Amino acid sequence: MKQTERDRRGRAFVGISRFADFTRTEEANGDVVLTSPELPTDLAADEIIVSWNADAPPGTGLKVEARAFGGDHATKFYTLGLWSRDGETYPRESVNGQKDADGDVETDTLVLTQPASRVQMRVTLHRAAPGALPTLKFLGLSLTDSRARPEPLEPNRAVWGKEIAVPSRSQLAYKGGGGWCSPTSTAMTLAFWAKSLDRPELDIPVPEAAHAIFDRVWKGTGNWPFNTAFAGSFPGLRAYVTRLSDVRELEDWIAAGIPPIVSVSYDLLRGTQRDHDPGHLLVCDGFTAEGDIVLNDPAHHPDRGEVARRVFPRANFIRAWQRSKNTVYLIYPVGAKLPPDPCGHWEPGHP
Repeated sequence: MKQTERDRRGRAFVGISRFADFTRTEEANGDVVLTSPELPTDLAADEIIVSWNADAPPGTGLKVEARAFGGDHATKFYTLGLWSRDGETYPRESVNGQKDADGDVETDTLVLTQPASRVQMRVTLHRAAPGALPTLKFLGLSLTDSRARPEPLEPNRAVWGKEIAVPSRSQLAYKGGGGWCSPTSTAMTLAFWAKSLDRPELDIPVPEAAHAIFDRVWKGTGNWPFNTAFAGSFPGLRAYVTRLSDVRELEDWIAAGIPPIVSVSYDLLRGTQRDHDPGHLLVCDGFTAEGDIVLNDPAHHPDRGEVARRVFPRANFIRAWQRSKNTVYLIYPVGAKLPPDPCGHWEPGHP
């Protein structure tokens, strides 16, 4: 049964791992273009984030685009990223200067001037000189109605007092790591799965992760889909960006044993009244017995005896998380048992 906008709570997610209904065309240079059908948003979406997981051998890459439809009007295709695993022969960068009357791309987010009822995606698979093509494994489409103000959900108190043992990593242990909160959080989560799955190749040093995520146009490592594209480039892993509607949904992920990465205002998280920081990424480890949130904070100094595990008041977190419209990275093994999702905010779970 189709969900109503009220059911969606201002958020929707479309996950695609089969591309048989995409139109496939081959360019003169050998690149292959995959164009999706028009996909209903099921809400008045004015912000769109696209994630992708791909196997991209050296020399190959992706161009990811999206356009929106409102009534009979279609926007142009906006470029949401040029991406490659190595970032050398094919770029890994966001694209500036796309603003028009219909919207603009703010690094990794398409912000529309009018809500969309349908969205279409287009992915160009760039062929390497010898002939190899990247393999697209997954596309994730996160849709937001930024005007929605859903009522709070009842907490999942059964998970209060539960924590997931996520390995500690510090962005401040490295020269130039001051802006590496996002790849450090991604590296912590990959290290968790390295141990859980007995896959040591997933335990990536923080500088290596930062190098593999770096957006050379934005000149930093905070591009949300570039973080998940890196994590999702490993065989057997799914990774994408989505937006949740309530801390209850984080509790449900902790109950499922999967630690999400959250994007927040660091100022508001620490209880200040100002909100001037550029944003901060941390791993959600769990909740205290009182319902406060436990986070692995990459901004700690191990040489001073500081540890990653920190507890923040629930109210502070809720306010700080709203800064990003409740953005999370979800990283887990393909086929993992996911928490129930009555609102349609992440990939459909597996039995």
